[in-house]
Amino acid sequence: MGLVVVWTIMITTLLGLAMDGYDCKVVQFIFGDSLSDVGNNDRLTKSLARASLPWYGIDFGNGLPNGRFCNGRTVADIIGDRTGLPRPPAFLDPSLTEDMILENGVNYASGGGGILNETGGLFIQRFSLHKQLELFQGTQELIKARIGKEDAEDFFRKSRYVVALGSNDFINNYLMPVYSDGWKYSDEDFISYLMETLKGQLQILHGLGARELMVFGLGPMGCIPLQRVLSSSGGCQERTNKLALSFNQASSKMLNELSGNLPNASFKFGDAYDVVNDVITNPQKYGFNNSDSPCCSFGQIRPALTCVPGSTLCEDRSKYVFWDEYHPSDSANEIIASELIKKFGFLRVNETNAPNPSQEPAVAPSPEGDNS
Repeated sequence: MGLVVVWTIMITTLLGLAMDGYDCKVVQFIFGDSLSDVGNNDRLTKSLARASLPWYGIDFGNGLPNGRFCNGRTVADIIGDRTGLPRPPAFLDPSLTEDMILENGVNYASGGGGILNETGGLFIQRFSLHKQLELFQGTQELIKARIGKEDAEDFFRKSRYVVALGSNDFINNYLMPVYSDGWKYSDEDFISYLMETLKGQLQILHGLGARELMVFGLGPMGCIPLQRVLSSSGGCQERTNKLALSFNQASSKMLNELSGNLPNASFKFGDAYDVVNDVITNPQKYGFNNSDSPCCSFGQIRPALTCVPGSTLCEDRSKYVFWDEYHPSDSANEIIASELIKKFGFLRVNETNAPNPSQEPAVAPSPEGDNS
């Protein structure tokens, strides 16, 4: 009998330690667009917004496309690495399991997705924020079934949440004449519409257990290469930048109100506009020599909306702020992430976590014959 009691105590202790492991591991859940997508759209077979072809991923791991709309890492990758948070896998990763979720969290970000359901409709398939929240609810049910309702609720309360969308609601909706929002709303009314929608979505997240959450604002999206090439002067689109600033101001106000009204909520606004704008305006200060055109472009044909095997690559990817018409390069993301960490004082969370060396960028020379 004594031996049975001892074994019972040991098993109970081990099970308790396993459950405590779920409690002490802080993970993150990411909701976003192509700036944060790590492979969801690559598994949406009808989507026109995919990073599934070379030269995407050329400076990441084995150099093959991995679903990131970049030559290397996203800003979220880098901030997570620096703060001890594991990189959450894509929701549509076929290897995703409950144990992986408990160890790493989940990334629901989808290229072309927006705050509004109608945003990015021309891409055929993408996850809007509403859809991403639905997927998160499904994730919660899986974890409740895996570790029990009480422990699952504790796990989700202690997790970190990132919401980083909004640019597509302008660039791939409001500012495109093919979408009705552009002629139904004034600038001010459209931003009010976005805020009302986003507020409701964040309240849903709070109801699902989100307590520590950061909403990242928009950068100077009028200065991305796509916007520049569509202007007559080749300069930044000032109206687009003003919309980004208005969005940020309204978002900050709304987040402060939510954080003050929702129980135990620490909802913060991450205004990255000045950081990104400084990198674009003063590229030499950060070691770049080009901040107005993409490293990966289809010869003289612009805008080439995506990077393809036939594209021409710049001679030195580390010197370009933008990788393609929309997205920053790995080097730019490194600078932006570093500046954001300093600006917001992000602290390390899981001290034992370290980035996987196999996923660190190893900048390779451009393929021979493809230099510009």
